[in-house]
Amino acid sequence: MNFNIKDYEKELLFIPLGGTTKIGLNMYVYHYKGKLLIVDFGCGFANDSLPGIDITVPDISFLTKHKKDIVGIVLTHAHEDHVGAIQYFWHDLECPIYATPFATTLLRAKFLENNFALPAKMITVNLEKPVFNLGPFEVEMVPMCHTVPEMHSILIRTEVGNIFHTGDWKLDSDPIIGKPTDEVALKKYGKEGILAVVGDSTNVFNSNHSGSEGELKKSLLKLIKPCKKMVIVTAFSSNVARFEGLMDIAKICKRKVVLSGRNLRRIFNAGLKSGYLKNSADIELIEERDVGKHDKSRLMVIATGCQGEPFASLTKIANQTHQSIKITPGDTVIFSSKIIPGNDAKIYRTFDKLVMLKANILMEQTDFTHVSGHSSQGELKKLYDLLKPKLVVPVHGEQIHLYNHVRFARSLGIDNSILISDGDVIKLDSKGTAVQIAKVETQELAVYGNYLYTYSSSVMKMRRKMRDDGMCIVILFLSDKYHLKTEPILMFPGFLEEEHEKHFIDYVKEEITMLINEGMDTRRGKVEIGARELERKVKTRVKQLLTHEVQKVPVIHVEARIV
Repeated sequence: MNFNIKDYEKELLFIPLGGTTKIGLNMYVYHYKGKLLIVDFGCGFANDSLPGIDITVPDISFLTKHKKDIVGIVLTHAHEDHVGAIQYFWHDLECPIYATPFATTLLRAKFLENNFALPAKMITVNLEKPVFNLGPFEVEMVPMCHTVPEMHSILIRTEVGNIFHTGDWKLDSDPIIGKPTDEVALKKYGKEGILAVVGDSTNVFNSNHSGSEGELKKSLLKLIKPCKKMVIVTAFSSNVARFEGLMDIAKICKRKVVLSGRNLRRIFNAGLKSGYLKNSADIELIEERDVGKHDKSRLMVIATGCQGEPFASLTKIANQTHQSIKITPGDTVIFSSKIIPGNDAKIYRTFDKLVMLKANILMEQTDFTHVSGHSSQGELKKLYDLLKPKLVVPVHGEQIHLYNHVRFARSLGIDNSILISDGDVIKLDSKGTAVQIAKVETQELAVYGNYLYTYSSSVMKMRRKMRDDGMCIVILFLSDKYHLKTEPILMFPGFLEEEHEKHFIDYVKEEITMLINEGMDTRRGKVEIGARELERKVKTRVKQLLTHEVQKVPVIHVEARIV
């Protein structure tokens, strides 16, 4: 659809640029009176369709076209899937960033650690008076329970109606960090009037309560206390509440603690600076490099890598490539996390490697090792009973999560609930009607060092081709008259076992030599076709030979060098 946002200057629009087709990449845009408000700016996990890529970020080309109309970015909380893309894009937008003290501390550390210039307009919200105006939007940050400090839903007041943007949340009577969600305040907002809840869908399949961090802490203590050897616990690195509980468990079990993973240490330091992780004061923290100097049976390692990330600490430990931490038979590894859809294969590879090392594996599927930080059906119902929204717009999940969230909301009588996906432009009116009116460009971008690649970029296409089919490399050393100085050099990484295919490789070399010599005879040394044209002809011939003999075609690279 052709879409000119100027045609809808007086309309209240909602545009998700990420967060509604997969878990992660949370980035949501609100438009009213010609101004744009961004809520969250997160990254996501890459899947196997992006070889060599760990992290992805949303495409913001729509926003860069309307940069002057952006009134600010408001962050619900400090999880990577809500803040992890800012460092790559802020210089393209240069708008104010509004965040809580903990999120601000963490973002500053991330920018400095990655050698990015600090945003000049990062504003720390006063949590005693968390109400401020951004253009036509009045924004109020509403404290909610989650696994990271200072999680806030965003109440966005407009003349059309009030939007309650939940972020990640749950109801927890014993959250360990922070206070339980203030249900009295939520009821007050409901009486004020809520046009729409734009809400978390992650845990919508769970018909039970999401569980309490306090109850989980008791379970982890029971699991860790009888362990006779080293204990490794992996969880989402930003789960500060979980780490607070683990520190207390380490103190009770008289274990020293090792923090393994750069992101984990960054978040730990941000927690300390912000006045959290008080249980760590009485714990002896050991540097990774000093693990060998201590009795491993008295150590608790808290490690990154619960999602099988290739370069995370636990993955290195499972691969036996970690410089300092080694698994020995009888050590215990606890996965205090859930499997995010799309990460299954990577996580199960880690499971298998740890089993081969004879470690004891405890995970959510077998033991009480994890509680979700996201609301289940019972909590969703409670929220909707308190807020009484006219409609629900599910976000934060894959399409199947959003679909079932819509079904659930409608089962509660919220009939105007709508299923959306990334890039949809949704028009909201004061009656509680939501209609898709257009679609804007959005996609997932792969982060590789300082570069961003699209799924369909030549780099990603070539990586997938090399991964799936291997390579054939042909190097030709030629005289300035294009005579072969040596026989062609052929290599087949990831395609052929060269020592077993010598006869065929020799045959390909002969065919290449004949092709070049015949060309020379045709030209009689007078007309030179050029190195690039020669490379093209050799590539075509090699492709014909491989197709006929192997019935597979790898990536073929031919390089002619004049020597």
